[in-house]
Amino acid sequence: MNTLICGSLAFDNIMVFPDRFKNHILPEQIHILNVAFLVPEMRREFGGCAGNIAYNLMLLGGKPLIMAAVGDDAPAYFDRLDRLGLQRRHIRHVPGTFTAQAFITTDLDDNQITAFHPGAMSFSHLNKVEQANEIELGIVAPDGREGMMQHAQDFAAAGIPFVFDPGQGLPMFNGDELLQFMNLADYACFNDYEAKLLSDRTARSIEQLASGVKALIVTKGSAGSEIHAGGQRYDIPCVKAEEIVDPTGCGDAYRSGLLYGIANNLDWTTTGRLAAVMGAIKIAHRGGQNHLPNREEIAALYQRAFGTLPW
Repeated sequence: MNTLICGSLAFDNIMVFPDRFKNHILPEQIHILNVAFLVPEMRREFGGCAGNIAYNLMLLGGKPLIMAAVGDDAPAYFDRLDRLGLQRRHIRHVPGTFTAQAFITTDLDDNQITAFHPGAMSFSHLNKVEQANEIELGIVAPDGREGMMQHAQDFAAAGIPFVFDPGQGLPMFNGDELLQFMNLADYACFNDYEAKLLSDRTARSIEQLASGVKALIVTKGSAGSEIHAGGQRYDIPCVKAEEIVDPTGCGDAYRSGLLYGIANNLDWTTTGRLAAVMGAIKIAHRGGQNHLPNREEIAALYQRAFGTLPW
């Protein structure tokens, strides 16, 4: 099943400050903050929610198609997608812009200071779902505000089931807009903070919101996740990772498991468990796209945690 993944492609520039921010920020001077952090360690990762989700879905054997907007600095990302065999015919180049970029500085306590430049992502509304052929499932992941609204409407108008996954983009929308997304979507996925914000802005409980979609998923980090579907709640435990290295992209890896399960008509318990396995694999590696398990290794981890995986 071809799955259209609408969202961002981005470069993640990650820097490590070998000290603690609190040692260099004076609380009484916060109103005139002017600090610089020497960061001897830096790396650049391929990222963005659409890129990360597509990468993980490819590992599972799914058929992802990326719909995104990129800038003049995209050739390195294009080369990577070509090497991976991920199609890029629905990725729009917007001249005179940069590809979306995150600049993340982390200290020894794992505190982070992040600056994000949306760049070409702000033009994602120029992409139309109707431009993609033979799509049977979709996801609206974090992207430009207008693009997310456009793509949700496009999926609904075409009768293509899709997952609403606003992620860090959720604060861009008011309660009425979020309810409109929920009315258009077939599935929805949030982390626990986003779910609370969604509930507050819409004045609806999670149970009420779940009644309007086929499934509403809430991820809770190390506490696992829960899937509300058909009037029931399925509690999915967290899968123990080989080691905890980097949480960047874990949510995207989890979502790839959801999409695979939906596309292949797996039951919700199996789907949630597979999503949890993908998150555990990712967290043991730096960056959002540096883990390389094959399907047999994914199945083996699932079996150790839950029993045989019914592919």
